[in-house]
Amino acid sequence: MIHRKLIVGNWKMNMLAGDGLALARAVADGAGDGCDIGIAPPATLLREVAGVLAGGSVLLGGQDCHGEASGAHTGDISAAMLKDAGAGFVIVGHSERRQDHGEGDALVRAKALAAHGAGLTAIVCVGESGAERDAGDASRVIVGQLAGSLPEGMGDTVIAYEPIWAIGTGRTPSLEEITEVHGTIRAWLDENAGESGFRILYGGSVKPGNAREILALEDVGGALVGGASLKAEDFLAICAACG
Repeated sequence: MIHRKLIVGNWKMNMLAGDGLALARAVADGAGDGCDIGIAPPATLLREVAGVLAGGSVLLGGQDCHGEASGAHTGDISAAMLKDAGAGFVIVGHSERRQDHGEGDALVRAKALAAHGAGLTAIVCVGESGAERDAGDASRVIVGQLAGSLPEGMGDTVIAYEPIWAIGTGRTPSLEEITEVHGTIRAWLDENAGESGFRILYGGSVKPGNAREILALEDVGGALVGGASLKAEDFLAICAACG
């Protein structure tokens, strides 16, 4: 199964209503048809952004969800709530959640299962730290995260490889390093998921200047974009690099 490239903009904890809705409109107006495009604004903007994107091709997603469908979980948001607000996908296991909130593989798997249960695509993130990379443990760490974080049967899932040491730092792995890790992920999926059609995104300091060469690599099925997704011109330039 061959998919179009998927470019997802993760706005993280940025954007109030005025700037966020203007950004969503600019992305919707400028989106081409060379790839699939998604944006994940803060939860506070989901319903309003859904209105901006209605009738267009840009997908809407959440940045996280709880592993339970409902309950006494103050401050959390369920996958069903995201769906109700207009989302079609959710990012789970982002390194900032794993590091800042101590989320382990079992919790990430529960969140991915909750996403599937609500009818959402789960974008499951994996990636190694700088220390793990320097110790030669990148492949072992990533395979362990895949085994622990992905639901059995996979369902509607996208994998995102994001080297922790490259996120927000301006540092980017070499093309050879990206190819090697995506190949490791693809080999694991072929062996454990039964088919090779799952998209594997790359995330970590993706910019207009390096997007085309990264997106041209074997087994790179798109990009998970952080800081560059906060400027419509930069984000759309990355999307255009798919062609």
